[in-house]
Amino acid sequence: MVFAEIETLAHELMAAYESGSMIEVPPSQRPGFDLNAAYAVEDMLRRWREAGGHKAAGRKVGYANKAMWRVFKLETLVWGHMYDDTVHYSESNSATLALAHARSMKVEPEIVFGLKKEVGQGMDAATALAAADWLAIGFEIIDCPYPEWKFQPSDFVASFGLHDALVVGERLPVKPEMIPQLVDELPHFKVKISMRGELIEEGSGKNSLKSPALCLAELGAAIAQRTPERPLSAGEVVSSGTLTAGHLANKGDQWKVEVDDLPLPPLTLQLT
Repeated sequence: MVFAEIETLAHELMAAYESGSMIEVPPSQRPGFDLNAAYAVEDMLRRWREAGGHKAAGRKVGYANKAMWRVFKLETLVWGHMYDDTVHYSESNSATLALAHARSMKVEPEIVFGLKKEVGQGMDAATALAAADWLAIGFEIIDCPYPEWKFQPSDFVASFGLHDALVVGERLPVKPEMIPQLVDELPHFKVKISMRGELIEEGSGKNSLKSPALCLAELGAAIAQRTPERPLSAGEVVSSGTLTAGHLANKGDQWKVEVDDLPLPPLTLQLT
């Protein structure tokens, strides 16, 4: 895709994001569109959002499951930016969130990291955790502009990673002496997600690339490989991939995620 085509597509995707309109023909069904073009669109959208006063706050992960890589012929996970107006920190582990242009929302419980150092290539779970200032349980709200939730990884990247909002629960400082235990616990901890008191699904840390810490390391390596001029850096927030399936959500829902085997309190989210 040439620059003019990328810019035209970016305008279309930005308009859909701002208005809540649907995109009937995903970019992947158009000639010349591939993952490289998708990241070019994503970068253009980031620059436009920042020019409009909304600073990039971090990255969110997509396809944190190697089985999906084989299906979609991916070499690594994919990502999109999150922004200072889409990342929210809860008070008392309870949040109320109003979303203006929701189309087809899903909620996803995720481990969230706040970084104090750059995460780059060649890191394992322990060294990636050493770059984290804190971790928390969070809810990511994703919203799909494509009919029937049918899209390719390139469509995901070009449309803000489907990211609508991230709600972050109580933050647990990552101290050096905690890292060996976290390396052991993060692949195995359990979560329970419920809606208005009804259990919807149980999940596990292994669902995020076998461990959210490994997912963080993989994300840092993938970003360093693709955009070495914009590495995963100190101050960024990372949403490290869903721990359960994504679940359709509506205004009026009250969601709760509970964590076993990690010292993180439950987080409740009310959608309005």
